[in-house]
Amino acid sequence: MKDGFIKVAACTPEIQVADVDFNVDKIISQLEKCREEGVKVAVFPELCITGYTCQDLFFQNALLDKAMEGVVKIAKTTADSDMLVAVGVPVRANGKLYNCAAVIQDGEVRAFVPKTHLPNYNEFYEARHFAPYRGECAAIDLREYGQLEFMPPMEQTIFVCDEIPELVVGFELCEDLWVADPVSNYLAKAGATLICNLSASDEVIGKDSYRRQLVLNQSARLVAGYIYCSAGDGESTQDMVFSGHNIIAENGSILAESRLFENGITISEIDFKKLAFERRKISTYPASAEWDYSSKDSGFLDKDNISRERFSLEMGETALTRKFAKTPFIPSNQAERNERCHLILQMQSHGLMKRIAHTHSKTVVIGISGGLDSTLALLVCVMAMDLLKRPHTDIVAVTMPCFGTTKRTRSNAEILCDALGVTFREVDISKAVLQHFEDIGHDYNDHSVVFENGQARERTKVLMNIANQVSGMVIGTGDLSELALGWATYNGDHMSMYGVNASIPKTLVRHIVQYYGDTCTSDTLRDVLYDILDTPVSPELLPTDESGTEMTQKTEDLVGPYELHDFFLYYGIRWGFEPSKVKRLAKYAFEGDYPDEVIDKWLKTFYRRFFSQQFKRSCLPDGAKIGSVTLSPRGDWRMPSDAVAKLWLEDIDK
Repeated sequence: MKDGFIKVAACTPEIQVADVDFNVDKIISQLEKCREEGVKVAVFPELCITGYTCQDLFFQNALLDKAMEGVVKIAKTTADSDMLVAVGVPVRANGKLYNCAAVIQDGEVRAFVPKTHLPNYNEFYEARHFAPYRGECAAIDLREYGQLEFMPPMEQTIFVCDEIPELVVGFELCEDLWVADPVSNYLAKAGATLICNLSASDEVIGKDSYRRQLVLNQSARLVAGYIYCSAGDGESTQDMVFSGHNIIAENGSILAESRLFENGITISEIDFKKLAFERRKISTYPASAEWDYSSKDSGFLDKDNISRERFSLEMGETALTRKFAKTPFIPSNQAERNERCHLILQMQSHGLMKRIAHTHSKTVVIGISGGLDSTLALLVCVMAMDLLKRPHTDIVAVTMPCFGTTKRTRSNAEILCDALGVTFREVDISKAVLQHFEDIGHDYNDHSVVFENGQARERTKVLMNIANQVSGMVIGTGDLSELALGWATYNGDHMSMYGVNASIPKTLVRHIVQYYGDTCTSDTLRDVLYDILDTPVSPELLPTDESGTEMTQKTEDLVGPYELHDFFLYYGIRWGFEPSKVKRLAKYAFEGDYPDEVIDKWLKTFYRRFFSQQFKRSCLPDGAKIGSVTLSPRGDWRMPSDAVAKLWLEDIDK
């Protein structure tokens, strides 16, 4: 449970229709396995104690009495466990029969949550046996079945964890999700962050895909965890087949999913602190109802008349089994990755197209270094001109060699521009920079920040003045990762008239350029793009070796690996995780790639730089938002430039 992770399970046991003893034994067996795995919330299928397909046997008192004995027996086996368990069972109350989830913990049945919407169409005829829940309540007397402590209520209830307030558990049953206004809508409005669905969804062609999308969409809409647990092998096949399709989802993403027609246990960990963060951030998400336990006057299934029960969990560290991508900005699936890259290029180029048209710019001017960022920006300029049906010669690409420029990057810059048919200009800034050093009294052999930034600012001056010459606008090339780290010269490469890469992280820049190279039709263009991809990332601000071929400055040697920084950016800034949690996930995701002390070092670097360099982000040029993370001061990120990093740095060492 450390860092908000709770291990949950969807369990589909083998059953025999109407054989309660057999079914209870199978349920208890799976509960033992869940306990061994550290599961804290376990969900079983709808009516699993009797079987969903009992038909008119549901009218038999012998079956109903035995089912209650089975519920109590299951409850007693949990006496030495804090696991919250839900099993499906028919319940007699108010002179009717209800399809319920029996909620169990600490050796007792805590509540019976009834099903609201009863399907009575096609192969379903639940209304023949069960009454729909309409807000009525009852106390269920289990004394004759062996539970003596108290009589659990039958009503709509959510369970609130004392130790982890972000964990609030609500229950709905099968059709309650499939209707136009699902019960889980109200549970979430009342504060539920985990929805448990006890289901007996039969299988027909195409239904598994629909079911999967239904669960994913509902978990995303509610910003919730969702456990969908369905009946499987053992239900009657007289008219239907059940596949045991179990799904564990978190805010629109599948964490774990069972194979169809394989009974068993599906386990994963849901991050409830992450869900709580997102709900707080979304201003349109409704506030939870005030917890007035006596309020029953607001009408059926209003968020204010859903009862709250408290429960406790023993605190401990949850062993993680779910995967955390090393590159969270990049889809792991090749087809999805290509689609993402294509869409990003379209977004970037359309954003630039609008700006060019609005400003009536005759040209766009871009500094081209032979590196990844300027390459991507140039490709976007080409696509924008194509959209405007204007010649590529309206793009003025300027290479500005100086002390650190290598022959490789200089050559690649020229080849790239020639292959794209843009106007190419070279302005050697060495003399201008040396004159500037003389003017301010700076020794050429002093390779301090003055030496580096003097070149960066000279390049920006050249670009701005050329733009004035050709009635153009300067296109910025800096990416999101550089902005997060402040790895840009203030009023140097930090400045432009429109920044097309401003919300593209460095790890994704590489894949977009790769995609362009893979899909272009020019062999020359493809070859140069591939060579640029193979070139180390460098600002090239320190002198090369005597041959002019070897870089003496590599960015990742100075600020750390970009794959780590993008990981820190995604989880630390996008999701607001504590640095200690970011560190834990990084060590989990990059196990075997980096020693723990290396991750610690660069994580501290990330937070130190992120805080100290905010002043650069506070005055960024315009640039369209592309992904879920952006640091524009006009968009998603507003932060005081003089905020102190002390709390975050201390948390890393916790």
